[in-house]
Amino acid sequence: MNSFFRNSILCILLVFFTIQGYSQGYFRLNNQGKKQIVSFKLLHNLIVFPIEVNGKELNFILDSGVGVTVLFNLNPNDSIPLKNIKKIKLQGLGSEEPVDAIFSDNNFFKFNKIAGFNQKLYVIFDDSFDLSSKLGITIHGIIGYEILKDFVVNINYTSKRITFYNPEYYKYKDCSKCEVLKIEFNRLKPYVDVGVKLDQTSNEITTVKLLIDSGGSDAMWLFENSHPDILPPTKFFHDYLGEGLSGSIYGKRSFIEALYIGKYELIRPTISYPDSISTAFARRFEERNGSIGANILKRFNVTFDYNNNKIFLKKGRGFKDPFRYNMSGIELAYNGKILVEEEDKTSFSLGDDQGNSQQKKIILDYNYKYTFKPSYIIQNLRVGSPAYNAGLQKGDIVIKIDGKYTYDMKLEDIVEKFYQKENKKVTLVVERYGQDYEYHFKLKDMLK
Repeated sequence: MNSFFRNSILCILLVFFTIQGYSQGYFRLNNQGKKQIVSFKLLHNLIVFPIEVNGKELNFILDSGVGVTVLFNLNPNDSIPLKNIKKIKLQGLGSEEPVDAIFSDNNFFKFNKIAGFNQKLYVIFDDSFDLSSKLGITIHGIIGYEILKDFVVNINYTSKRITFYNPEYYKYKDCSKCEVLKIEFNRLKPYVDVGVKLDQTSNEITTVKLLIDSGGSDAMWLFENSHPDILPPTKFFHDYLGEGLSGSIYGKRSFIEALYIGKYELIRPTISYPDSISTAFARRFEERNGSIGANILKRFNVTFDYNNNKIFLKKGRGFKDPFRYNMSGIELAYNGKILVEEEDKTSFSLGDDQGNSQQKKIILDYNYKYTFKPSYIIQNLRVGSPAYNAGLQKGDIVIKIDGKYTYDMKLEDIVEKFYQKENKKVTLVVERYGQDYEYHFKLKDMLK
């Protein structure tokens, strides 16, 4: 996915109930192999790849910000035998109450030549927690610590490949252009100390402790008042930040002057300040000041080495790309499939021209075919945004964008248009109560 997806099209920074101590489950390469390369999809900055769970292939997000493996969005077709189950409750980001879940252990995971034995997982049956509509493909689960702890894991965001190395055979190469940072763990989640320049009027760099969260599509989150220097921003706008395990997350969108990760400097990254209610559970680790999300991580070639408490960063191709955010105010989601009538131009016949056997002509026979194609809906709309002021409404079905039918587009390709430069004109045709309406608006930078 290209450089426009830089902020929180969705925020999946989840803080799940975690078990105390280390799990007894483990992942291994078959036949003591040295490495396994796995291709992944990069959707809204998030890493998605398939894993078999007890023989059933499911799509997982690789999320370094979670300590346990979670399944959700299962339907009757996803028949997965689970062992040793018991009912529990899970609490995460969001302002609502904990959700009901099932805990299961002694499960078997497999992908490529990697197998996971005695795996513990948590299953959520709350239909409101649905990442699939935000990403445009079915997402069944999130996995983090349980697989990262057993390998040296290199993530190449440019080639969209993950390499899982057997730690017994992995040898570090000299890399003068790399930055090596120490990882601190709390509740099976990795934290790192970095520097932030919060105020353009001061050259002071503040050291903060941030969760390394590959499952959050934002660049960064900061928790207000978690540090004497982290005060409410002066330039911001209120926004919907995404969905957490315990409900919707809201907060402020802003920016800071610079982020310093070792020797690397990132200029004016966008920042989200989630409200204190949504992050109450996350703030239980009092030393934590926020998170580094995938919009930062994707600018590097990243290597996790949990066994040695280290993370290696090497500057990637998109390191200097500007930080952008969704300036339309529209949060778009997948809305199922619709039946579309299309011309089938594949059939033709060869006939005489007015009975003259010496002259032939091709007669195209335009038949029609019906195909199920994706539909997209405005799931959330920021009050006061360009799209809101133009007259668009929550619940509108987006039929066309800039003259092109959306059913021929991927979700990320549509949302990309909301991340372009300020004053870029966007034209939408939407369906509302069976009628079509056309709207025009220009993207506006609310942080100027």
